[in-house]
Amino acid sequence: MATDHAPSASTPGVAETPLRILLPQVLPALVVGLLASLLFLGISTLAEQLEGVLWGNLPDALGIGRYSSLWIICMLTATGIAVGLVVWKVPGHAGPDPASMGLGGAPLPVGIVPGLLLASVLVLAGGVSLGPENPIIAGNIALIYWLGHRIAPAVPAAAWVALASAATVGALFGTPVAAALVLSEALASQGGQGSLWDRLFAPLLAAGTGSMTTQLLVGPSFDMDLPPLTDPGYGDLLAALVIASAAAVFGLGCCYLFPRLHTAFGRLRHPMLMLPLGGLVLGLLGAVGGQLTLFKGLEEVEELTAKIGSWSSGELAELAVIKLVALVVAASCGFRGGRIFPAVFIGAAFGLFAQALVPEVHPAVAVSSAVLGVLLATTRQGWISLFTGAILAPSAAMLTLLCLASLPAWLIVTGRPQLELDKQGNSLR
Repeated sequence: MATDHAPSASTPGVAETPLRILLPQVLPALVVGLLASLLFLGISTLAEQLEGVLWGNLPDALGIGRYSSLWIICMLTATGIAVGLVVWKVPGHAGPDPASMGLGGAPLPVGIVPGLLLASVLVLAGGVSLGPENPIIAGNIALIYWLGHRIAPAVPAAAWVALASAATVGALFGTPVAAALVLSEALASQGGQGSLWDRLFAPLLAAGTGSMTTQLLVGPSFDMDLPPLTDPGYGDLLAALVIASAAAVFGLGCCYLFPRLHTAFGRLRHPMLMLPLGGLVLGLLGAVGGQLTLFKGLEEVEELTAKIGSWSSGELAELAVIKLVALVVAASCGFRGGRIFPAVFIGAAFGLFAQALVPEVHPAVAVSSAVLGVLLATTRQGWISLFTGAILAPSAAMLTLLCLASLPAWLIVTGRPQLELDKQGNSLR
């Protein structure tokens, strides 16, 4: 995995040198991809089992409706208390302030990982509007760097970070393409010896292994079964441009609200005040919005898209607004989790809202374009936004429309606040 200096073309045996560099990377990349996927699947399975107890067995035993307003409020508040205890008492305090954590980054101390993953399981099972991506990526980076540094201390930390990040992104999205796009952007900006594909070789293999492990064990996670777009016209292009731009503006609303809510919760100073209050607010929002506005949002998107045409524009607007506010609250008060998965739900609800207003718009165009716009606004990750929008309704025609729709949406969001703060609590731009 180490990046050696590439020899000049006049060096004897030049054709063999890249092979000697890349072949030793195969086994570590395969192992990292497998481990990253297994950690993701293990945390997800544990959260699903706990969710079944909290939202099924327990309310049934108590004779309370599973998703009644009372149970939603009680469960979200209890989740805030449980996560608050983890942040307060567990060694490492479940990691740094999640408001300032993006995807990836430097390895955390390995002692933080158990508390971070425990908090993530509680968040996923308790119905909080956050996904698994940030804690899982941070946990994999920390663990893989810790193991790798002991097995091969000469390998740079950046190599282990790249392998862990790529493997986890591949596992999360069920394909290595997203990891390749994100890493190609990072590696191209860093420069270095050898071709870009030489430097992508090991991370792409790790991402492919993580993706294949996930696919084999649980199947695709972003298959929304939207009707395919087969023959796009100028109307589809216009719809994609307008919806992606409007969704980007909508998504920016939570980015402007984020630092203000974070400051307000921060005034409470203690996790046993911040998180229970945040849980109570999320419970009240969930009581208004119902079951679909709870949890990370991926399964709920499937429910939305399975009933296209049966939702009124008012219902869809309410779902999008409540989920957006819930995402900002959850990210502001200290819950550990990622923002991409709930942002996909927000985008899907917004897109179906637009399609309900103008039924002539193709559902796949509406949903994919809106998801693209919301993700661009909230993450400022161009490749992930484009890729996520594309895999919701995969086709060459859709990818072309989304590439064009991303341009005006990017002009709207670039230089604006995003859903991440710096260490001083100011919005990143």
